[in-house]
Amino acid sequence: MRADEAVLAYGGGWLDRAGALRGDPERISKLLAEPDTVVLPLWRDRCLVAADVPVRLTGDRAAGVLAAADETVFLGVDGTAVFAVDLSGLSEDAAVELAGATVAVDVRALVGRLGPAEAAVQAYARGVLHWHRQQRFCGTCGASTVTGGGGYVRSCTGPDCGRLLFPRIEPAIIVLVEAPGAPDRCLLARHAGAPEGAYSTLAGFVEVGESLEDAVRREMAEEAGVTVVDLAYQGSQAWPFPAGLMVGFRATAASEEVRVDGVELLEARWFTRDELRERAAAGRPLGRVDSIDHHLLHRWLAEG
Repeated sequence: MRADEAVLAYGGGWLDRAGALRGDPERISKLLAEPDTVVLPLWRDRCLVAADVPVRLTGDRAAGVLAAADETVFLGVDGTAVFAVDLSGLSEDAAVELAGATVAVDVRALVGRLGPAEAAVQAYARGVLHWHRQQRFCGTCGASTVTGGGGYVRSCTGPDCGRLLFPRIEPAIIVLVEAPGAPDRCLLARHAGAPEGAYSTLAGFVEVGESLEDAVRREMAEEAGVTVVDLAYQGSQAWPFPAGLMVGFRATAASEEVRVDGVELLEARWFTRDELRERAAAGRPLGRVDSIDHHLLHRWLAEG
């Protein structure tokens, strides 16, 4: 990692994912049996928490959780092996009690209380366990699927199918658009469903057969009627809620004209840096604190 590379929430994880071990079921079984192996239990996409931090289980407590798990996934190695387990088949109370936790909490509610590395591994666990719950049946023939590869592949059991299913991500672009002339301004929009006065950067999913840059140009034109030039990559962020990858860009509008689509976006306008600072001082957040749009906006503010 470069010294100037920003570590965004849910990134910068410290685990060695040890991909070579995934295809060795004997080694995986031995790791699961080791007393210092760490087990991270989740329940329906939520971390199981005690004393405001996700529980990390070893020994007998880990063994009890493994015995009750719907899925067990090898996450990697950090001195010791680390596994994620899904207790979604239990009631919430039963899962909390079994894990020695006090409550089940979405990892996004813990941002600010967890270090970047811990938030990254919890989000990683959440994303891969969610994928397993959504892939229990083959989309081609409808037969049930079974887990393999340490939790990174599911195989169709259909006699004439045998399709292999792998975890997938859903890339999306998020863009800070700058005005073409002075004064310096950026374009923010109010999305459908957002409260009055709530503005954020523009974003959208990448479509099949489309490059990231193509997606930036299409989404800005479709949603805001803005033609953009001078695209510049700014960074990316894991966003496993459930399977996203956010790819940040900056771009310059060819003109100041804005025409929102009225469906995805209800309104959009240009903001100066002073206007954004006033909004922040008044308690209006500049993007989600755990999201790349927060990083894009604050980096832009710091430049002027």
